[in-house]
Amino acid sequence: MNQPVPSNGFDLNRPTIVALLYLASFVVGITGIVGVVLAFIWRGERPGDWTESHYTYLINTFWIGLAGGIVGGILTIVLIGFLLLGAVAIWVIVRSVKSLLAAQQRAPMPDPGSWTV
Repeated sequence: MNQPVPSNGFDLNRPTIVALLYLASFVVGITGIVGVVLAFIWRGERPGDWTESHYTYLINTFWIGLAGGIVGGILTIVLIGFLLLGAVAIWVIVRSVKSLLAAQQRAPMPDPGSWTV
């Protein structure tokens, strides 16, 4: 059962929590790992629900962002890694905000398996 979206407020549903943890990881660091663990745990609880697409989308965001961060970190030796790290950071932020906005409307993500923004 879907709960109604509050008319005057912020809906703190589970995909919103994961997206906020990802965004907080740019300041705190470890919260991204907490977010992906929660996404894995919560993904199996209500299969077929609108949240399932968010968890898939956010899990992909974490792993692709981590891989991009590692490659960017290695490539900082030749200086191009700094550009890659910036691009990966922007990509993670945009995907997290996109999921956050859709979660506020309780709408599923249109293409959760996509690597694009």
